[in-house]
Amino acid sequence: MSNYTKLPAPSPEQGLNRYMQEIRKFPMLEPEEEYMLAKSWVDHQDTEAAHKLVTSHLRLAAKIAMGYRGYGLPQAEVISEANVGLMQAVKRFDPEKGFRLATYAMWWIRASIQEYILRSWSLVKLGTTSAQKKLFFNLRKAKAKLGAMEEGDLRPENVAQIAKDLGVTEDEVISMNRRMSGGDASLNAMVGSDGDSATQWQDWLEDEGADQAGDYEERDELDTRRELLIQAMDVLNDREKDILMQRRLKDQPVTLEELSGQYDVSRERIRQIEVRAFEKLQKRMKDLAREKGMLARA
Repeated sequence: MSNYTKLPAPSPEQGLNRYMQEIRKFPMLEPEEEYMLAKSWVDHQDTEAAHKLVTSHLRLAAKIAMGYRGYGLPQAEVISEANVGLMQAVKRFDPEKGFRLATYAMWWIRASIQEYILRSWSLVKLGTTSAQKKLFFNLRKAKAKLGAMEEGDLRPENVAQIAKDLGVTEDEVISMNRRMSGGDASLNAMVGSDGDSATQWQDWLEDEGADQAGDYEERDELDTRRELLIQAMDVLNDREKDILMQRRLKDQPVTLEELSGQYDVSRERIRQIEVRAFEKLQKRMKDLAREKGMLARA
């Protein structure tokens, strides 16, 4: 997919405004055109078709990347990582599954950004369990919801509420908040100011526990689980897919009230559909995992 070298790339020198202007020049695709381009890539490895699929979704990648401001990382680099996720999505996209590319690509874009953020923060030294990752990426939002964005330690009642909402211990909330409030600096921060002699903090660190094989295995399992989820979504009808995605897969979930108005049914009916869809999805994922011989991991 060498045509990706033609993609516009965000950079601090260029400025994000100019980059956004550049990517707006690429036209959005109609469903039929997107399907034909995707088929051309899948069936014939047509790199021009893949290039059109990527460029038509650069705005989506940039929009998602903008939602990850506030982690002390260069926005241009976050967008670049979003584009990497987008390219991975195009590479694996199957138009016969019935999804639009944008729906499929959102998973890959967010995963790419989050992996980049975790790599770039020394917070990763805390460990990377799913609960800790959830805490890392949701603590700011939880603090804002409680009106507790001031610097310093959280009040005990706020700690308790956040721990309950995010399914972690109170000690983990306190520790993460202290690190995110200034205890840890970005590993990309510059040390020194002597022009070419200036280096980044990460250049001074020795990785004593590097495990490339383990890291690769973890990424491979993450990819496998993601593919299982995408395949399992086929068991849901269009309404179930939409409700489940809006309620459980969005950074800011849509309320039952909003969805009840959208579908002209009661809030309780929306809740029932959501629960049933989630149960169907879980069962289908277990069935697929059993078929692939990985039930113990799923």
